[in-house]
Amino acid sequence: MTSDVVGYNRILARAAARSGAAQWAEAAGLWEQVTERNPVRGENWLRLAEARHALKDYPAALQAYERVADLGVRPLGSPGAAFPGDVPYPSPGEIAYRIACCHAGLGDRKQATEALGEALSKGFRDLDRAREDDLWESLRENARVREMLAIIDTAGLSRDEGWRTDLRLLAREIKRRAYAPFAEVSEQDFDRAVGDLDRQIPGLSDAQIMIGMMKLLRPLGDGHAFINQPEDNQQLARALPVEFYLFAEGLFVTAADPACLRLLGARIDKIGGRPVEEVMAALDPVISRDNEQEAAFKAPALLRRVAFLHALGLLDDPGKATLAVRFPDGSSGEVTVDPMPAKPGRSYPYPPGWLALHDTLPTPPPLHLRNRDLAYWFNYLPQADLVYFQFNGVEDHPAEPFDMFCDRLFAFIDGHRSARLVIDVRWNGGGNTFLTQPLLHHLIGCRTINRRGALFVIIGRLTFSAAQNTVTAIERETQAIFVGEPTGSRPNFIGETVPFELPYSKVTANVADLYWQTSWPGDHRPWIAPEIYTPPTFEAYSQNRDPAMEAILASHEHLPGS
Repeated sequence: MTSDVVGYNRILARAAARSGAAQWAEAAGLWEQVTERNPVRGENWLRLAEARHALKDYPAALQAYERVADLGVRPLGSPGAAFPGDVPYPSPGEIAYRIACCHAGLGDRKQATEALGEALSKGFRDLDRAREDDLWESLRENARVREMLAIIDTAGLSRDEGWRTDLRLLAREIKRRAYAPFAEVSEQDFDRAVGDLDRQIPGLSDAQIMIGMMKLLRPLGDGHAFINQPEDNQQLARALPVEFYLFAEGLFVTAADPACLRLLGARIDKIGGRPVEEVMAALDPVISRDNEQEAAFKAPALLRRVAFLHALGLLDDPGKATLAVRFPDGSSGEVTVDPMPAKPGRSYPYPPGWLALHDTLPTPPPLHLRNRDLAYWFNYLPQADLVYFQFNGVEDHPAEPFDMFCDRLFAFIDGHRSARLVIDVRWNGGGNTFLTQPLLHHLIGCRTINRRGALFVIIGRLTFSAAQNTVTAIERETQAIFVGEPTGSRPNFIGETVPFELPYSKVTANVADLYWQTSWPGDHRPWIAPEIYTPPTFEAYSQNRDPAMEAILASHEHLPGS
């Protein structure tokens, strides 16, 4: 028996090596031996199918892919996943698409078309890949294939016809992709809303049509759903050169371009002559969210987008916005702000050249406002015998992947016998959930930290997506005490970012197709709530104070239930 196991493992290792080197003939032979010895593991059949497909042995590849469809495979990036990271997510829709490709490779046009329809019905994601795949070249003139793959010649379409074409595709993809498209509205009501928007298109501006599309996404209960303007449409991308943040005391400017530095620290009372509360209420129907905390984060960002405020009838002129403000010195006034083109690419937390209020204050900024452009970093506070770890993004840094960083972090904790650890995820909007496993394993195994009163997690409205999955797992598996304000997502939520482009307008849309059940099935909470509630206040922010850290540093008394 031992020799059989050793022999199997050797063949498995050789098969993986040959696949990695794209030596497909040898790989196929080896994977055949692997599946003979272990026919119940879907990953083995997937690697065999890939090798056969690369050899254009479509009948044999089809047979292997059909076994994969029966057995399933582990998600990419999960521990133990036995296939390359560049392989597309092997969902049922993806496997069904590969089966369709085998039929196309065999020249069976009818079966290939039927199988492609099956793949789409199972949620196949990447229409662009199918449009470009050489196997479908002979079928691209087939009317049904063109319809399924949304192959649309927009050159001859009028403006109204183009937008209507985009709307039909968006509606189709919402129905096809969304995890629960009719959980909050019936399909009949959804179709009615699509029809209403379709009829109104001739009298609407581009921004108003996009607003209508956003409203279609709102009932999905999907905080990852979005509609974004085309990358080259600077008119729609223009934004006020300030950052707004909603504190307990109201809406304030926390950062600004040099042209608007006089607004730093000002409270915004009105926009376009309307009270901020009225403007926020008008934005509510167009903001997709997992909960109201996420909306509290998204709404201030949308307030900067003058084209959409104008489309909603909140501004008279899309080229400027008049703000009624209360300045830090207590005086009030009106300031007219001109929008600026949005700079391409990621600029986090602020565009280059902007100044943040906390950098203008006489005292140094608190830890949570430093190094926000880094995905992760930590600092040791010897006076408090505490390690502060700020976790801003679930991604790998090129200089030190996250698993290696976690090893170093916990080696430091062990070496210094640190009594407490603070994990600050209040600015963490997500990334790749699978990367967080090393952190969770270290936390579970570290007796010094995994005990009541030694582990604190600071959460907030931007704690979202993969960061939400992380804190949900930490809540489930450790003795952590949560501090701050509620998270921006649910313990169990719908989410995934797989955007697609609408052919005429070049608008980018996203509809999530996965349900992340990181907590128990009966957990219907709208968020993870802190045990120590320290909501953000402008009073503390304007003094470079951090109430969350202050509460943690003051937590020395171990009272019953605390």
